[in-house]
Amino acid sequence: MKQTDKIRKHWESKGWLVVNLIKTNKNGIPDYMMLKNGKTIFVESKEDWDRLSKIQEYRIKQIKQHGFKVYVNENEI
Repeated sequence: MKQTDKIRKHWESKGWLVVNLIKTNKNGIPDYMMLKNGKTIFVESKEDWDRLSKIQEYRIKQIKQHGFKVYVNENEI
């Protein structure tokens, strides 16, 4: 099973509505936006051997500055 499928199933099993952010106007935005009970979190899907790019690190910092939680796979960063 692909990492993206594992991530989607993990969060859906916890009751989150999983929205795949396929194309946005901002490079480096996390792969998924999760919605549940009036809350929004963002999740970047990465294989075990993969790492965040500089633009992804920058976007994650921006998102967190706006008060949102960001995860890589199942781990909050």
